Amino acid sequence: MSGKLAVVGLGPGDARYLTREALAALDEADALYGYGPYLDRVAPRSGQVRHPTGNREEGARARAALAHAARGAKVAIVSGGDPGVFAMAASVCEEMAAGPPEWRALDMRIVPGVTAMLAVASRAGAPLAHDFCALSLSDNLKTWELIERRLAAAAEAGFVIALYNPVSQARTWQLAHAFTLLGRHLPGATPVIFGRAVGRTGEGLVVTTLAEASAIAADMATLIIIGSRETRVLARDGKAPLVYTPRAVSSVPA
Repeated sequence: MSGKLAVVGLGPGDARYLTREALAALDEADALYGYGPYLDRVAPRSGQVRHPTGNREEGARARAALAHAARGAKVAIVSGGDPGVFAMAASVCEEMAAGPPEWRALDMRIVPGVTAMLAVASRAGAPLAHDFCALSLSDNLKTWELIERRLAAAAEAGFVIALYNPVSQARTWQLAHAFTLLGRHLPGATPVIFGRAVGRTGEGLVVTTLAEASAIAADMATLIIIGSRETRVLARDGKAPLVYTPRAVSSVPA
């Protein structure tokens, strides 16, 4: 019997962000694998076995799920947000490439989800309406020197920048350094959005400027969007401001 493996994006939090395809893939699975807090977001189903694992155990999680599916089971690996954006889909592909031939023969699909930068952007307005990029600030899998080069290049090219993984218990200084670096390429008045736990209980949104951004607390549940030189903040009486980037841009300063 041929097994199946689905890598399922849960979106940013609440079940209302789950797509119909994701719900169907979760319901079909005999077994679920995932980071414990992500598995907790999935409603239990009778007869379905769960295999929670800790953070930063992506490779081991992917190997276990692949081996389980190769035995003929229908398996789903859950991932926060979209599984292809700094998440589980790449780990599954990497382990499949390095593993036995039967893993590559599996019926495998990747089910998209709403990634954090889209959830935060929708709360704030339309900051991603023009060209943008997404960068992980984690230097666990790449050097800090490379991160700095990419930040500078993105700012100079006029991209709005979405920052994933801005802070962790082991990475406490990188975010402040990133803001300092970006301040060499962008005006201090550039809008910056901090979205924390958007789509979950206790979500918060703060709109500030690049000059003031270092004073705002962030953690691994925070997604940060740094505007370009074109990004604007539209004040509204009695309502939250709207942050947007115009669709038309004439040029990028040399």
